[in-house]
Amino acid sequence: MTDIQVLVLRGAGVSSVALTLDALSTVNQLAAAANERPPFRVGLSGSGAAAWSDLSGFPAADADTVPQMLIMPGLGMSRHDEIVTRLAADDVADARARLGWAVSRGAEVATSCSGTFLLAASDLLAGRRATTSWWLAPIFRRLHPTVQLVMDQLIVRDGPFTTAGASLAQMDLMLSLVARFAGAEMADKCSRYMLLDERRSQSRYMALSYLSVADEKVSRAEAWARAHLAEDVSIQELAAAAGLAPRTFARRVERVTGLSPIRFLQRLRIEAATDLIETTRLPVEEIARRVGYADPSALRRVMQRESGTRPASLRRATGA
Repeated sequence: MTDIQVLVLRGAGVSSVALTLDALSTVNQLAAAANERPPFRVGLSGSGAAAWSDLSGFPAADADTVPQMLIMPGLGMSRHDEIVTRLAADDVADARARLGWAVSRGAEVATSCSGTFLLAASDLLAGRRATTSWWLAPIFRRLHPTVQLVMDQLIVRDGPFTTAGASLAQMDLMLSLVARFAGAEMADKCSRYMLLDERRSQSRYMALSYLSVADEKVSRAEAWARAHLAEDVSIQELAAAAGLAPRTFARRVERVTGLSPIRFLQRLRIEAATDLIETTRLPVEEIARRVGYADPSALRRVMQRESGTRPASLRRATGA
């Protein structure tokens, strides 16, 4: 059982907090329904904890217990002056101290959206990679120039810190944590139970993204591969992007995704092709070229094998 502490401040984004607590509750309920031990022990802390404890039924966290994972929902801020004012508040100072105390004792931290500002203000992200909502990126860069802001990834993990984009990305963040600590099958069950499997936007990339984020090296390779899908990518190049020898990379990829490096790359190509088929009117020949297949028939064969569908039937089904 993984000890989870949810750090909730007054004024935190309602949807972000609700998604966090709903996901944790859903996973525990699904496990109980299958006569399995609930994977998470959850406690709430922070200035907004009491109100959310009454709503969710989760208890207050033990102040002396170091959680394995501390999750901080987004803070509900969107303007520069609003962010500066909120980060100067007393309860935020308490939260910063709590974060530093927990991390110094081995805890991991996960947050999304404007929560990344508080994490950075705690001097924990200096020199590290992180992400936030795209519209907050210019403000973040001005306030925290020592943080390596990554805006082309949905979820970024660097050491003990995991960050995600916009407020609704808190759900994607939660699915990535469920996959890490309770398994990919449970993450899929949670997604389906909460009716998330039909979402658009970046959800189509989650199948591999919330698995690969469990390993920082594999996550780096995934991000590099997505940016180079149109090229003739080799496994050696993928391994180099991860900073690993090819054999070590192969073992890491298989451990976290269950796929060989070749199939890992194929799945990334298929996910990108599926996105283009569903959201554009590009001909299949052009889509195949953009995802690294010179011959559209090769794309059709791989799609049939990996997803059980073909470009034409997928396009008819979505009306693209």
